[in-house]
Amino acid sequence: MIRWWVLSLQLAELFVSSIVHMLYGLYIFSSAVAGDLSQALNECLFKANNTNVVVKEDVPKGTSTNVDSLPPIVLVHGIFGFGKGRLGALSYFAGAEKKDERVLVPDLGSLTSIYDRARELFYYLKGGQVDYGEEHSKACGHSQFGRVYEQGNYPEWDEDHPIHFVGHSAGAQVVRLLQQMLADKAFEGYENTSEKWVLSITALSGAFNGTTRTYLDGMQPEDGRTMKPIGLIQVCRIGVIIYDWFDIPWLKAYYNFGFDHFNMSWRKIGFRGLVNGLLGNSGPFSSGDWILPDLSIQGAMQLNCHLNTFPNTYYFSYATKRTRKILGITVPSSILGIHPLLFIRVLQISQWRHPPDVPPPYKGYRDEDWQDNDGALNTAYMTHPRLPIEHPSCFVQNDSECQPLQPGIWYYKIVEADHILFIVNRERAGVQFDLIYDSIFERCRKHIFRKDPPTLPNEAHQ
Repeated sequence: MIRWWVLSLQLAELFVSSIVHMLYGLYIFSSAVAGDLSQALNECLFKANNTNVVVKEDVPKGTSTNVDSLPPIVLVHGIFGFGKGRLGALSYFAGAEKKDERVLVPDLGSLTSIYDRARELFYYLKGGQVDYGEEHSKACGHSQFGRVYEQGNYPEWDEDHPIHFVGHSAGAQVVRLLQQMLADKAFEGYENTSEKWVLSITALSGAFNGTTRTYLDGMQPEDGRTMKPIGLIQVCRIGVIIYDWFDIPWLKAYYNFGFDHFNMSWRKIGFRGLVNGLLGNSGPFSSGDWILPDLSIQGAMQLNCHLNTFPNTYYFSYATKRTRKILGITVPSSILGIHPLLFIRVLQISQWRHPPDVPPPYKGYRDEDWQDNDGALNTAYMTHPRLPIEHPSCFVQNDSECQPLQPGIWYYKIVEADHILFIVNRERAGVQFDLIYDSIFERCRKHIFRKDPPTLPNEAHQ
């Protein structure tokens, strides 16, 4: 009888979570479509009323903006994210890219593994055809080569032309793995890469050490890799396989989960391939080459075993928190301040207990260390890399405390916010949005450099 009630509650929670996530996805999609239609209408009206009068501003002779001399700031999205060119004019980073003259927003796989996304990010910047590596591709059952970038977005990228990276959620781990790949010279045909190609890494709610939410969503706590038969990610898995199988060009051009290199289209695998995928016999969910295993505690630790914090790179992290303690019990710190998509998860993560009959993911694991969270990640474990080895770190309350900045140290702050406060919806974040992003861009432009700082566009003729 007790087991029947437990199963009923689990199914009810799964139904509610699935509906909430589906409605939010439809809201984002419809908002993007509505924004595009509105923009197209405005352009038509503008053209109809345009008198073709061009006003040419006088520019002082010899003026140079020096924009091309600035190191790019690359914004890397997290899970279910998207870059420039997807979802129409909608911005994953809520328009933060407009705060600086030289910002790139790559579109990477939204559900692909940390490894695959790091490879994609390299070729997005340098140009050429994405090469996932022969050994990895064979092991995971997908094509070795992917998208072709006829022109890289920063082809001059090297040690003398390094880059600032800002990663949200899983995007932070993507950048860390990319830097390690550069240090290991892991890209064929590029023997001169090094960790010095990365000038700084800034994480917004960075997924450095995994999250207990993966187990709530349906990953097995025994290994953090296999899926429970019933769970939110099973619903997600089925939806993604069907979406990719139908392979509707205009729809995938609008939003793509990033599994094109798995060749899941009906044109290539037919109906039998769809059945095999749904049964879990093929595809990314069968091989484990997708994002959720990398976000479990075990998966993050496996990644971190090979990732270094380098002495010439500047590191910053903004950890988010939406919980507080009442009479010793961790609970959500707000009702209206937490997005409806995340409120249930904030409560569930704060009450998560590792199954007593399952070995803990690491020696010294304690449930109470993982209770504070932002609805997606655990606060204490998004400050800096901590598992299996603690990396150098420094807690910061005010930016002035860490001046001058030192490389090779993870400076971190705790921000009262949920996991998606600084993305998609700028109005929701309010003044916090501008304070965070302004400080990030100012730090990149004024306080981090290896050589003499470049002349900024607005400083060229002061």
